[in-house]
Amino acid sequence: MDKTEPIIVVGGGLSGLATALAAATQGRPAVVLEAADLVGGAAAYSGGQVWCGANHVAAREGIEDSLDLAETYIRDVARHLAPETLDDDAFTRWLQTSPAAMKFWEDLGAIAWTVIPGLADYHNEADGALPQGRYLTNEVIDGSTLGPWREKLRYSPYFPVGTTYRELLEKGRRATYVDDDGHDGTAAKHSHAGLPAFGLADDNGFDGPDAGDPLTYGTGVVASFLRRVLAEPSIDIRLAHRVTALLQDVDGAVSGVRASSPAGDVEFRGPVVLATSTYDWDPEAVSDILGLDPEDWGSVAPESIRGDGLRLARSVGGELARIPANATPILPGWRSQVGTGFGYGPEYAMPHSMIVDRSGRRYCNDSYWVDICRKTLDPDDRHLPFFLIWDDQHRRKYGLAATPPGGEYPEGWVQQGATLAELGEKLGIDGAELTKTAHRFSGFARDGKDPDFGRGSVDYVNRFAGDPDNAPSPVLGPIEEAPFYGIRLRFVGTGIGTSGVHIDGDGHVLDRSGAPIDGLYAAGSVAALTTTGTAYNSGIALGRGLTLAYLIGHELAGKPIPRQAEPTHHDHERVGDHAQMGAVHG
Repeated sequence: MDKTEPIIVVGGGLSGLATALAAATQGRPAVVLEAADLVGGAAAYSGGQVWCGANHVAAREGIEDSLDLAETYIRDVARHLAPETLDDDAFTRWLQTSPAAMKFWEDLGAIAWTVIPGLADYHNEADGALPQGRYLTNEVIDGSTLGPWREKLRYSPYFPVGTTYRELLEKGRRATYVDDDGHDGTAAKHSHAGLPAFGLADDNGFDGPDAGDPLTYGTGVVASFLRRVLAEPSIDIRLAHRVTALLQDVDGAVSGVRASSPAGDVEFRGPVVLATSTYDWDPEAVSDILGLDPEDWGSVAPESIRGDGLRLARSVGGELARIPANATPILPGWRSQVGTGFGYGPEYAMPHSMIVDRSGRRYCNDSYWVDICRKTLDPDDRHLPFFLIWDDQHRRKYGLAATPPGGEYPEGWVQQGATLAELGEKLGIDGAELTKTAHRFSGFARDGKDPDFGRGSVDYVNRFAGDPDNAPSPVLGPIEEAPFYGIRLRFVGTGIGTSGVHIDGDGHVLDRSGAPIDGLYAAGSVAALTTTGTAYNSGIALGRGLTLAYLIGHELAGKPIPRQAEPTHHDHERVGDHAQMGAVHG
């Protein structure tokens, strides 16, 4: 290994910056090539949640956890859908290494961690779930410490950057509305479950900080790493450098890249780490991987996230590992009220609303994005197109997207009917069945329980979703006051995928036979989440990305992280391995 030759990191998001930092601090220079004019990628737009079982931060805050419990949790969630997609070896490597990786980053000065207080694992019903302790994020960082690079950092429009999770979750941020008697009330639009995970789009009403430049959420996590990267003279970040091809030597090993730049095409030599995130802005990839056409898809991720890493890996024999589309973390949303963008928000989880398909019937827990995606995209029983239906109580209390509570929707943006039957006709829904569905749903709402699909049964959603002042349930309310409204929904991506480049537990890109491609690695969301299979939990994408960065950076610096001995405390069946994973290739 020639340690004077730099590693070439394709992508300047969190995983890319962290990989370069790990390599450089262990003695090997790095070049980071970012296609956009800003660093941070999708991570900078995110909530900055980093999921890690049995982490040292929780331990120092007195929260008990163990690798046994974390393993139990992931395995229990993964077993319900396509359990064969979980790569047992990669899962074990990540689970055992992640705590050391998180401590490494803090000891290195890349970040000061804090536990997000009171944020529970998604799947509270699963064995091994914890009410808090596994979600980490950064302590507030002052943006001015980045110097001139502050202006080159993506700033999230989806989170109240400058405030902290503690402030958000303890005080709440509630959208004001006026009730039927003219009194002020509150609706927890800003404390909905989607905010901790994905934030809010569509003119969310977040105020900037009162003074200074405090950075939190994904912007703050990336800023923390960027500040430390800038202190390493052996790291060279090149913006507006989109990698267009991988270079190979005579033996087929990846030996460098070709990139377009403001000065023309340039080449860089060295082993390559793909850190380009997903494929949100590549319609062909969206259709191939998710089975969604443009009318059913949108994204709020940076437009530079367009599947480059997938194409580059495939060009040298890399494989796409597929995880079922209905296990992908994507949200129900809509086209924005202005411009050409897309949005999403908590309105589908608010009282006085429900989701139906063209038959006019409900089919899922329509307050919980996990179940909405799982059921809508079920390959054996798809429910596209799907629609959000609500009444005038919902409009008065909660609004929708950029329309404030009590406001009027832009002409043509939603459909409106004096009756549910009329609304159904306008939307292309069976109006008679829609009327029956709303009547049945309203009865459940008055009782505060949904025996059909369990709306209101997920603790995580109940704490952060809906209206806390609505009784008897924060997410259930009758749909009975005219006029009635509806909109065709679409799935909206945030730069987090599940299918992607097939890697092993150490980040080596694998070919069709399952063998590593010499000189090629992948970190972050460009790589398929075979690490956890279908067991997605918010924070896993960033947590795994930082763990892979730690492993790859050390290996390329000639200091590989040793594997721990195989655990003997779990008498479990091995769910998947590289050979078995061939079934999910595409």
